[in-house]
Amino acid sequence: MKAIIQNGYGSLDALELGEVEMPAPGDGEVLVRVRAASVHPDVWHVVSGRPYILRLMGAGFFKPKNPIPGTDMAGTVEAVGANVTEFQPGDEVFGETIGSMQWINGGAYAEYVTVAEECLALKPAKVTFEQAASVPTSGYIALLNFGEARPLSPGQEVLVNGAGGGVGALALQLAKAYGARVTAVDSTKKLSLLRELGADEVIDYTREDFTTRGVRYDLIFDIPGNHPFSECRRALTPEGTYILIGHEKFGEAGKRVLGLIPHFFKLMFLSLFLKQLPRPNFSMPGKKDTMAVFRELLEAGKITPVIDRTYPLGEASEAIRYLMEGEPIGRVVITP
Repeated sequence: MKAIIQNGYGSLDALELGEVEMPAPGDGEVLVRVRAASVHPDVWHVVSGRPYILRLMGAGFFKPKNPIPGTDMAGTVEAVGANVTEFQPGDEVFGETIGSMQWINGGAYAEYVTVAEECLALKPAKVTFEQAASVPTSGYIALLNFGEARPLSPGQEVLVNGAGGGVGALALQLAKAYGARVTAVDSTKKLSLLRELGADEVIDYTREDFTTRGVRYDLIFDIPGNHPFSECRRALTPEGTYILIGHEKFGEAGKRVLGLIPHFFKLMFLSLFLKQLPRPNFSMPGKKDTMAVFRELLEAGKITPVIDRTYPLGEASEAIRYLMEGEPIGRVVITP
């Protein structure tokens, strides 16, 4: 089969289209014919090998253990392994090819990939393969971090900083699904998208600083982390919660060794004294449960992924570069 092959870390130009053996589904696994695979920042992390600590967290020290990038995909079941009970050949599915929360390659940038049964869900008929493929990783991050916050009630004020990106757009829609009133922050050209996704108010960060407006929110969901927590506190109610996702801007932050990990440890320490920071919670929802949630939300139309551009498999490096440089209005997807 055809696949994108990564033999080492570094330049996007090192990604090559090649021929590899088709995988066979093992016990509890499903072989999927990939129809779409999404591009997201975690893919860049493993292609670049930065921050370096990720190589000690399962990716592989000198080169990736799995040479085929990509984790999020949607496609058609080709075959099933032993003990698979929920899927059969011909089913249209979507999911994440890795079961853990790690920066590792998952083999999705290929014509076929094997996926653990619990990491898949049936694709709703009214959702395209491209839309479904754009949900798993970004959705998992958003859903996991909403779990860190106090439960949202209808009418609560939520601010999503970086609402036009992959995680931000889903966080915006999840908050609306919970009944919150959402203020969405991003660049000028993304404001129309934010309104389309249901934002009650939009802020152009190039013209206005949300931390100095004098408005307070019950939850700040901060994807880029472009303001210190001390400034964000000005925009929180006394009982409000601050959630940081953190974005290294594809290496622009210059933190090559540990990335943002020291900053997260700092916030974890401060959470012992500041109730506006959630206490660390190391329990994570299972992929099977979260995939069921995503399927239900997609089926109900409560989340609607927007696709900016698709690329053929052989142009995977161009797709990642566009994500890095183009500020896409929606998601970037590869179609093998």
